Amino acid sequence: MLDSRSQEDAHRTGSRAIDDLIATVLSNADVQINGRRPWDLQIHHPETLSRIAAQRSLGLGESYMDGWWDCQALDEFIFRILRAGGDDLGKSRWMLALQLLGHTLRNRQSRRRAGQVAEQHYDLGNELFARMLDPTMAYSCGYWKDAETLHQAQEAKLDLICRKLELEPGMTLLDIGCGWGSLLEFAARHYGVRAQGVTVSSEQARFARQRCRDLPVEVLLKDYRAVSGQFDRVVSVGMFEHVGRRNYRTFMETSRRLLKDRGLMLLHTIGNNESSNGHDAWINKYIFPNGELPSIKQIARHAEHRFVVEDLHNFGPDYARTLQAWDANFQAHWSELRDQYDERFYRMWHYYLNLCAGTFRARSTQLWQWVFSKPGYRIHTYHAPR
Repeated sequence: MLDSRSQEDAHRTGSRAIDDLIATVLSNADVQINGRRPWDLQIHHPETLSRIAAQRSLGLGESYMDGWWDCQALDEFIFRILRAGGDDLGKSRWMLALQLLGHTLRNRQSRRRAGQVAEQHYDLGNELFARMLDPTMAYSCGYWKDAETLHQAQEAKLDLICRKLELEPGMTLLDIGCGWGSLLEFAARHYGVRAQGVTVSSEQARFARQRCRDLPVEVLLKDYRAVSGQFDRVVSVGMFEHVGRRNYRTFMETSRRLLKDRGLMLLHTIGNNESSNGHDAWINKYIFPNGELPSIKQIARHAEHRFVVEDLHNFGPDYARTLQAWDANFQAHWSELRDQYDERFYRMWHYYLNLCAGTFRARSTQLWQWVFSKPGYRIHTYHAPR
């Protein structure tokens, strides 16, 4: 057996090897430790690199939350690390930290567990989201094609959805995962529809009901699987990421059941470039419990035989700009929020927004809008607006 001195020497040798490995990966991404550029890491704790190597994504995020390291341009740091992932160094153990990791045997998005993300994330407080988001309270990717401000981008996204759905006055619209009611209000006010929205967040439901109180809009605190009736149009914006691969079939079958024969459905979702059975450990623990990003293959597989794909539109890079705008708002209004949230929450939220912005910049994640119809009922060509 090794004596205590030999064990200490072995530990130091192992730690140096880990630190050297991570330093090499960082160098390959043109990121320096304690460098002078905005995307360089500023290390404050001697065990930072070892913690990241041992705990991967969780260690990277938690060590930032604990103040062990800083980076002026977090999104650029993440972008550079992910962009460098195409070579052998990018396939090292540490590079896997920023990929969707892990496997699960449980249905992490069962009805019983569906409300967990609402309790942990969406019910954090409407004050937080009101200060971070634009006046529409849309918590999904804006459409920046002709927009200069966040508010313009979000209104453009809402209008794009309405035009893709070919909404007309008097139609019925179901919004699965309606959030704070941005699309419900916009579609009812500008397109004259009668709308129903469902959410598992009590805070969102309360807010949405208040904003739509003078419109033909009903907001229900209900899981999408419990909805009944049929609608001219069905839409889901930024909710499919919480459905989970074990429930994709159920989601598609439920949506088909709720959609009238000649109707249209629009699915707006973040997507992964590859089919995955995993999730990011840090995001799962602190931001979106039980979330999973679908691939095109996974969505198409479960839409097959149930829907015709009329259109598929990717504007993923717009999400990086949206997240940066949210982070700018969050930081600008932090003085109004700091009495409700501590410094560790501030670092967690700032890291979350920039981590996601970096993945969209690197094109590791995408933003898709799918338009579906039922087979055999729409015989004319569908022309999707852009």
